[in-house]
Amino acid sequence: MNQQGSGLGQKSAFVVGAGPAGLMAAERLARAGLAVTVFDRMASPARKFLLAGRGGLNLTHSEDFERFVMRYGAAAEVLRPILAGFPPQALRDWSAELGVPTFVGSSGRVFPESFKASPLLRAWLRRLDELGVVLRPRHVFTGVTDGAVLLNGPSGQALKLTADVTVLALGGGSWPRLGSDGAWAPIFERQGLAVAALRPSNCGFEIDWSAHLRQRFAGTPLKNIALEFDGERVRGEAMVADYGIEGGVVYALSPLLREAIARDGQAMLNIDLRPDLEAGQLATRLAAPRGKASMSSHLRKAAGLPPLASALLYEAGALPGEPMALAERIKALPLRLLRPRPIERAISSAGGISFDEVNEQLMLKRLPGVFVAGEMLDWEAPTGGYLLQASFATGFAAGEAAAKWAQR
Repeated sequence: MNQQGSGLGQKSAFVVGAGPAGLMAAERLARAGLAVTVFDRMASPARKFLLAGRGGLNLTHSEDFERFVMRYGAAAEVLRPILAGFPPQALRDWSAELGVPTFVGSSGRVFPESFKASPLLRAWLRRLDELGVVLRPRHVFTGVTDGAVLLNGPSGQALKLTADVTVLALGGGSWPRLGSDGAWAPIFERQGLAVAALRPSNCGFEIDWSAHLRQRFAGTPLKNIALEFDGERVRGEAMVADYGIEGGVVYALSPLLREAIARDGQAMLNIDLRPDLEAGQLATRLAAPRGKASMSSHLRKAAGLPPLASALLYEAGALPGEPMALAERIKALPLRLLRPRPIERAISSAGGISFDEVNEQLMLKRLPGVFVAGEMLDWEAPTGGYLLQASFATGFAAGEAAAKWAQR
């Protein structure tokens, strides 16, 4: 079935993917006067965005821009002009214009005052409706060729739709039940595009815990710790899970840990259970007579270690009897990580279409008039507002560039 996307005189645009990147691209296209249709495989838009807001929607971060850009690692320099075109303050201003003001938390993270994603999304969808944007749910992307987008419609019918310009924002590969299943990757690989394999990012890691630790401590937080790997050190909190370990400090190191496991088959992560004390100070405390107290009680009273921390020390073998040796284990407890959690359980994904395949305006070089935004591109970032900021910013850039291309 063939269908034209525009009427006489008005340029048309298709956006495939109704997450933050796709909806932002749709808004920019509509503001430029194009007739915009957004297709999404789910029954309603921005499902993953809504999930991200359940624990308090972290939109962006307030830190210095130069430091902010460096959070994107290998993709920092290619993303720099895109982030500069729609920086964190612009995102905050945009949210405020929708009637959802934001504030900076104690950690520097930026949240809506409501802490929720749903009020922001409702206001945004009202704006898009006022701009004439049409949402078409239950449409599955199957390819793009000869200037046409290929989709399977709600009844499974094959559609070949044409518009003056197209923006693809199909997401990465994490949380596929919410819409971003990465099924587009082999489609573009078959067309000869360079696509880095989709891999889990901001994920937990599996550890072969003892049955005792798994049964007694799964779901218990580890507070005020520091993790160290390959010269990188991060302080914060983690969570012991029945499969291994997860949490903010783990996610921050996930790219390094994931690549080490891929290279070496495992990664040895060190935990500092008392980052606020030096080893010598700990040794002095541990040298105090413990009398009839159990070792766990002694560790709690002398070193301030909760039961979970004591149990973790035993996971590495019998405890050293000499106070300094025990202090050194507390300061650098080794954990052997066996594998990252499956991509389906990761917060985000790494990999995607190489930036070499797109020009500075995010248009595919081999498919003129087709632009790419969001997690389809090969970048990753830690949690803390960086994921959403880059999704919004690449959507903004792709939408602006696509509108200019259509009107040339």
